Amino acid sequence: MNHLNSILVEGNLVRDPNIRSTPSGNQVCDFTLATNRSYKVADQKYENEVSYFDIEAWARLGAACAQNLKKGRGVRVVGRLKQDRWTDTEGKAHARVKIVAEHIEFKPMNKANRDDPSKPDDASEAPERNEERVAVF
Repeated sequence: MNHLNSILVEGNLVRDPNIRSTPSGNQVCDFTLATNRSYKVADQKYENEVSYFDIEAWARLGAACAQNLKKGRGVRVVGRLKQDRWTDTEGKAHARVKIVAEHIEFKPMNKANRDDPSKPDDASEAPERNEERVAVF
């Protein structure tokens, strides 16, 4: 029996994606997503909290990400958490958690972002619709 392991995260890419092939020929695309959260602190002031998530997309989904995503582009990722564990050459144990994408929606790009893809998508501007959605099940 599989236990529940599901995550949904939405944010912007912090750098261009990296596509590579495994020794067996499978394609995998890696990128990092930043998410923002604002919360109220004392004296009615707001603080911003940024979290970064490493994303891994495989096969056709990874190829679509490599082709369509650039730094600053907004995406919504649905996937599962995976923990990698390894021991370095000095014998020290390491671990990290990443998201393995199962479904990715590319958020529409603003006209300004098409001219300068390094700018993050901003929902406050009305984007021109460029519906690019990718789903691999």
